[in-house]
Amino acid sequence: MTDVKSAPPEPKKPPQEETGTLRTIIYAVLIALVIRTFAFEPFNIPSSSMVPTLLIGDFLFVSKYSYGYSGRGTFFNLMRFPGRLLSKEPERGDIVVFKWPRDNSTDYIKRLIGLPGDHIQMKDGILYINGAAVPRARLAEPLPTPGEDEPSTVTDYMENLPGGVDHVIRKRGENEPLDNTQEFTVPVHHYFMMGDNRDNSQDSRTANVGYVPEENLVGKARIIFFSLNEGTHFWEFWSWPWTVRWSRLFKVIG
Repeated sequence: MTDVKSAPPEPKKPPQEETGTLRTIIYAVLIALVIRTFAFEPFNIPSSSMVPTLLIGDFLFVSKYSYGYSGRGTFFNLMRFPGRLLSKEPERGDIVVFKWPRDNSTDYIKRLIGLPGDHIQMKDGILYINGAAVPRARLAEPLPTPGEDEPSTVTDYMENLPGGVDHVIRKRGENEPLDNTQEFTVPVHHYFMMGDNRDNSQDSRTANVGYVPEENLVGKARIIFFSLNEGTHFWEFWSWPWTVRWSRLFKVIG
């Protein structure tokens, strides 16, 4: 009869090695939290309000330091304090992530159109800032959306905001519900936001959004780091070769 010898037990990791691994994990988590809180935070686009500039399925980085820090946009909405730390004035034309004023927690993304004290109004589909019509030029064709059907019932314009910011807006018609509005006077410490998809955007022209307080600003949209065709889930990595919008990767946002 042959004796069966059990295998020797595996040597245990030295306590200092286990402690070092745990310390590395903790450091990595802390670094990630600091970057997300004070430097850059990833966001994805769930709606078409910023088409054609931003598309459903775009993933982008927002710089948290651009406008300073507030309790609503910096510390996971847990530390509330008035105003902003290291506050910096945003510029007209910036694409801004902000907290929806109705609940101060839901993220919205729009273009900053009106600064404190500005008078904003829509007349027959034309944007007026401080009584002057904002120039716009019609594009020969609407901008294409990679991976989607070509738009056929919309018109794109190059709009030139005061200060020299040029950007494309999309119009569905010239007699839409938000094409004629009252004149809005932007209060102190507030901002007026609008979507580039002018006829498909809930923004400061509506009571649902209204003026955005400065403490609700989260940051400035900087770069698209990833983009998937509309209707594609991020976790469906096996479909990426065909569903990734490769031409949009690492595109600077303006």
